[in-house]
Amino acid sequence: MAISNSTTLASLLPEIVAEAIFTANERSLMRALVRNFTIPAGSGNSIKVPIYPTQAAASANEATAFAGNVVNTGAVAISVGDVGMSTTVSDQAMIGSASNVIADIGGQFGRGIAAKIDEDLCALFANFATTVGAAGTLTGAMIFEAIAKLRTANAPASDMAVVIHPEVAYDLKAGLTNTFVNPNNGISTQVMQDSYVGNLGGVNVYESTAMGITAGGVSVGAVFHKDALGLAMMKDITVESQRESTLRADTLTAHAVYGVSELIDLYGCNLNNTSTI
Repeated sequence: MAISNSTTLASLLPEIVAEAIFTANERSLMRALVRNFTIPAGSGNSIKVPIYPTQAAASANEATAFAGNVVNTGAVAISVGDVGMSTTVSDQAMIGSASNVIADIGGQFGRGIAAKIDEDLCALFANFATTVGAAGTLTGAMIFEAIAKLRTANAPASDMAVVIHPEVAYDLKAGLTNTFVNPNNGISTQVMQDSYVGNLGGVNVYESTAMGITAGGVSVGAVFHKDALGLAMMKDITVESQRESTLRADTLTAHAVYGVSELIDLYGCNLNNTSTI
């Protein structure tokens, strides 16, 4: 007599993968704030991103040729690596509440990879050569100072963002009563809406725990332009299953292949602040 049970998740994998990808895209704050690149198949495990210097125009007399501009491009190599997670789902769990388990698995995978992407990108904040704050309490004036430094470095006014730890954001919000602008353009994902603090000097401010905070309340956030940091994606989230017959369960493994790097140092300014909480 044939017995039906949850010995395979093959038919459920598309749904799990779709949920994982959706959740990862919706829950990664930093992915939407930095420059994204795709590494084509067969291109090796790294990508070289050209960095173009600012070009200056010059005056010339009528019917006189302009002096030729020499464009020397630099390049930043972004190497990729595997990031992933696994979980084992028992037959009883699948049989008892299949639809909820599927959604939970996809959400878990998506949140896990999204959190790792944000952590890897936020870890680059400390590499910015320009610093504002010097472990002091974050104020609106510090953010305006950082924006001014980036604009002085000719960073475009658009596509700038501020990302700080929630406990650091508390001091900023406590010191600025009703001076934030309501949400505007650029709030495109759920995590951006949930993390949105306000707008200062035309720059959206977000809070995230991805950069961490020390026991003494010190955290390194940043004000940066989109071109300051890069995310190179070779392979977005994939999910595979393997039957563990001795456990009467299936093991699901999700992984992505990506890399992160600083691109233009002058387009970022780290905020080294201490929370009063």
